[in-house]
Amino acid sequence: MGAGKSTILGEASCLLALRRIPHAAIDLDALGLAFLAKTSANDDVMYANLQSVAANYAALGVHRFLLARAIEDRAELDLCRESIKAANTVVCRLAASIETMRQRVETRELGVSKQEFIARASKLNSILDTAHLEDFTVANENRSLTDVALEMLTRAEWISS
Repeated sequence: MGAGKSTILGEASCLLALRRIPHAAIDLDALGLAFLAKTSANDDVMYANLQSVAANYAALGVHRFLLARAIEDRAELDLCRESIKAANTVVCRLAASIETMRQRVETRELGVSKQEFIARASKLNSILDTAHLEDFTVANENRSLTDVALEMLTRAEWISS
């Protein structure tokens, strides 16, 4: 939380669109934003939604998917890959200091879960440190959105510098 996944997703999508590179940009958390009586079903529904959305885009000829999500373990990464039928995936981790992430969440979140989300930033960062699923990390602090998105796309080999 607060590393900038959703914001960089949007900027990367704009940069790809300017280059006329077909793609879909999906904020995975948004596909699972619901309250279900059976709380364990949220992720199941989210990945079923991702599979449907990816299939719709694929039917239109889209084969590149940018996903924003904090992937906490290998099983979740495998679910992402299976849901979009990915032949090749690259995982980028956006990095910022804990203080910056907390400040971003505090500024962004205005509702009843604000304190929970602020606390989650540190916990999630530790989980991601342990999981170490990323292929590379891009610093997302004290830099322009465009620079961060360009570095991510270049290192993922979606564009050349």
